[in-house]
Amino acid sequence: MDTLKELYKIGCGPSSSHTMGPQRAATKFKEKNPNAASFRVELYGSLAATGEGHLTDYIIKKTLEPKEVEFIWEPDTIKEFHPNGMTFKALDENKNIVDEYTVFSIGGGTIKEENEKNIDESQTYPITSMAEIINWCKENNKTILDYILDHEDEDILDYIDNIRLVMKKSIKEGLEATEVIPGKLKLKRRAKDFYEKYLESNKFTTMLFSYALAVSEQNASGNIIVTAPTCGSAGVVPGVLLSLQEHSSYTDTEINEALLVGGLIGNLIKHNASISGAEVGCQGEVGAACSMAAAAIAYLKGGTIEQIEYAAEIALEHHLGMTCDPVYGYVQIPCIERNAIGAERALDSANYALLTDGSHFITLDQVIETMKETGIDLMDKYKETAKGGLAKHFFSC
Repeated sequence: MDTLKELYKIGCGPSSSHTMGPQRAATKFKEKNPNAASFRVELYGSLAATGEGHLTDYIIKKTLEPKEVEFIWEPDTIKEFHPNGMTFKALDENKNIVDEYTVFSIGGGTIKEENEKNIDESQTYPITSMAEIINWCKENNKTILDYILDHEDEDILDYIDNIRLVMKKSIKEGLEATEVIPGKLKLKRRAKDFYEKYLESNKFTTMLFSYALAVSEQNASGNIIVTAPTCGSAGVVPGVLLSLQEHSSYTDTEINEALLVGGLIGNLIKHNASISGAEVGCQGEVGAACSMAAAAIAYLKGGTIEQIEYAAEIALEHHLGMTCDPVYGYVQIPCIERNAIGAERALDSANYALLTDGSHFITLDQVIETMKETGIDLMDKYKETAKGGLAKHFFSC
């Protein structure tokens, strides 16, 4: 598995797969073809179906400027490697193709070429199942945090501290913002209003909701957030962890450690299944984020490694089958609200697991495999195409 630096990334919303990934791909192709007269970009599958709502064309055009960019939208072309496919073509002055590059945005801002399908990008983590990680910890008399620190680079603590600061900043800015979220839905922000209600009531759940909404609304507006593990699910982890810090006075170091533990869970899901809504639905985004957050909370509250695993398992299990059906292709409805509810569900999952001794029947590894199979079985209209589910019925009304 890859380093957690590839899971927690800082970037602009609203979508890690539809904006951050294409931006990285466009930058790479532009650097390779500085003398191109213009560019042609073909977008396939989900990138074409919801690309305008996710600002895919905007970010690619902005990255390739000042050169002219022609877009070809092919929503019905689904590449076998991954639904989020795109081909960049560099053109000369006579519109002849001088170079082309087909690449896939596989979730969380990560891009891959087709020949990378069976190549592990990194051996940061040689163990790729939770069961084996638990065994390693027991055999070496170490904690799950020890496992992470033993395998990451020496600067991982500094890296994760910066991640926490960016998460905190996105919450602060989101709680202060009042402008309408961009897009034809004209969606009103709720984070500031929820936070004011928290100040009146002092109810923790209201603060948790306001924090998760703050990040998700910042993401939907194209502002800077942290993928956790994606942009579309960026509000869950910071929403619950940073509200817990303020409410229960956890230290920055404790929150950073919890982020690392949650990140390992996200890494397992990303490696063994997917965190791409276009590939497995929202169970791979908000479901994965909820699982990460639940594990992080269980760690923060002093849970054993078995309780941490159980919390992560509960959270992901109860998101199985969740569709990705964004209205108009925007990361707004149901995405923003779903982050707030996911944050609360993560807390419930952790608290439930902590009431037990950690023993249970279904393992996290089994749920991750089930999530992958469920995602494969989901019809394409439920995987970030805005052709089914809530998106379809919103259109019909």
